Amino acid sequence: MREWLGLKHILREGWVRAGVESPESVAAHSWGMSILAMHLCPPEINRMRVLEMCLVHDLPEVEVGDLTPHDDTRTKSVDEHNAMQRLAPHWLDLFEEYEAQITEEAKFVKYLDKLDMALMATTYEETQGLDLKEFITSAREVIGETNLK
Repeated sequence: MREWLGLKHILREGWVRAGVESPESVAAHSWGMSILAMHLCPPEINRMRVLEMCLVHDLPEVEVGDLTPHDDTRTKSVDEHNAMQRLAPHWLDLFEEYEAQITEEAKFVKYLDKLDMALMATTYEETQGLDLKEFITSAREVIGETNLK
C-alpha cells in the first residue's frame, strides 16, 4: 500500500516539460478527476465505478513514470499493464476497462482526464503566464469545444 502512495510524489511530466512552477502530482490529478466526477457524473452511469477508475487509472505510473506523447511510448501499454498486475491485481479490471474505452464509465473517465488537464492548463496560464494551448487543444479533441466551455 505504501507503494501506491508514491503517486503523490510523481509530478505530471507534461507540466514539468512546459515549465510549470510547482506542478501537480499524478495523485493530485486523480483527485481532481474524482471531485469533477462527483459533480458531473450523469445519473445513468455507475458513479462508484467512475470514482474507482479515476483513482486507479494512473496507478501504474508509480513504476513506469508519467509518460507524455513526447516520450517513447511504444511499450507503454504493456509496461503499465504489467505494473498494474504487480501493484494492484485486484484493481486490474478497472484499469483494463479504462484502457479499453468500451464502457460509458471508461469513456466518461477519459473525458474527466482531459477536462482536469484543461482546467489545470487554464489555471497555470493565468497564474504563471505560460502558453499551454497545446494541452487545451488536446482536451478539445476528446471533449469537444462545447463541452470544454
